[in-house]
Amino acid sequence: MVIILYFVVIAAAFFLLIVLPQRRRATAHRALLETLAVGDEVVTIGGIFGTIREIEDDRIELEIAPKVVVTIARNAIAQVASSVAGPPALDEHPADNGTNDD
Repeated sequence: MVIILYFVVIAAAFFLLIVLPQRRRATAHRALLETLAVGDEVVTIGGIFGTIREIEDDRIELEIAPKVVVTIARNAIAQVASSVAGPPALDEHPADNGTNDD
């Protein structure tokens, strides 16, 4: 009886820690793909930055350089580029916490 209870607890933990977060990410990614529009700056899953020039059903024409357009799968879009954090400011060191304890 105790062994069955352990299996139930492990299955519930697996569901809560693995399955539910993955479902949320997948739902958010589907919503992102539905809101894409021509002119959006995006990042592909391969790390290529570009601007959407044309959207078809499952394909996107992505301009990655002036007059360089590639066709990619719609699902290959990872995120919108405006949500990507830029490099840290040059006057700030990542380990600097604002104190003068040197």
